[in-house]
Amino acid sequence: MLSERQIGTLKPGDVFRDWLVDALGDRLHHKKCDVRVFKIGPASHTVCRYEFVGEECGVVAKFYAEPTGWKRDYDPVKSMEREFWTLKKVERIIDVPRPVGMRKDFSCVLVTEYVHGKPLFMYMRTENGLYDKLTAMAHTQRKLHDNTVSGYRKQDEFAYFHKVLDQLRLDRRTRLKFNQLLGDWWYSTLLDQPHGCIIHSDANPVNYVFYQNNVYVLDLESSWEHANFVHDLGTVAAELKHYFAIHKNNAGRAEPYIGHFLWKYSRNEEEFRRITRALPFFMALGLLRMARLGIDRDHNAFIFREATACLNSIKPHHHRNL
Repeated sequence: MLSERQIGTLKPGDVFRDWLVDALGDRLHHKKCDVRVFKIGPASHTVCRYEFVGEECGVVAKFYAEPTGWKRDYDPVKSMEREFWTLKKVERIIDVPRPVGMRKDFSCVLVTEYVHGKPLFMYMRTENGLYDKLTAMAHTQRKLHDNTVSGYRKQDEFAYFHKVLDQLRLDRRTRLKFNQLLGDWWYSTLLDQPHGCIIHSDANPVNYVFYQNNVYVLDLESSWEHANFVHDLGTVAAELKHYFAIHKNNAGRAEPYIGHFLWKYSRNEEEFRRITRALPFFMALGLLRMARLGIDRDHNAFIFREATACLNSIKPHHHRNL
């Protein structure tokens, strides 16, 4: 999970520090304050938290031109601008860190307000209040999906799934098996939707932070439009199952939490049933995304076993008559 360490202090006269002070404007009372710098990790890019000494506000900066993980085939300027404008678009709908500014000449940095609070994974670890937090998450995702209705592009979901499989560099036999399973899902009606929406697409336990009575959604870098809303639900379900299997050695303990989350998201029993029929596809995707981290052989074996079981859950009677 995430950790941070102090790596320095910026003084007045530092170009980046002075830009941050200008960008925050009236939110700072003492413009000459020192700024402590904390590096946050692990992350896909260099990410730092900036603490303004003697002030109540802080910011987080993500440097898109400084990748630190496996993802490097992207345009840092476009990615920076895309997340900035996504935040501006959805901040009227859900709670997100408010965007402060962006500058391509500072390693394509995106700066947002720092959000205090506890991330979901801390509640997963203790299970104290986890049902309530999952209820709040379900309502937040529902608000995002319902208020960003658009056309639906089913093909984009499959293109993304294939992209994840490409990144895993599977042997030919394993890849063929996954291709065949995806074909079964493509020709079924389970993933058909009358409309799409904006999804978070990175609903992992560090990206949902609880502060007072609010749920803050972090890291919309991977967010996209025209998507299937079950995508986000499947990611949450995959994260819950993975956490309880790996860290508590009991995947079954995740099932009541997954069921609760889906029920709180659903409008009625019929929608709940439709969601649960589509869910395995997106759970498999959520699990395989984790395999890109390459933790160890046993970990990946569990992921591939569970992902395959999810995709195999599709039944022949769901297929269209071709």
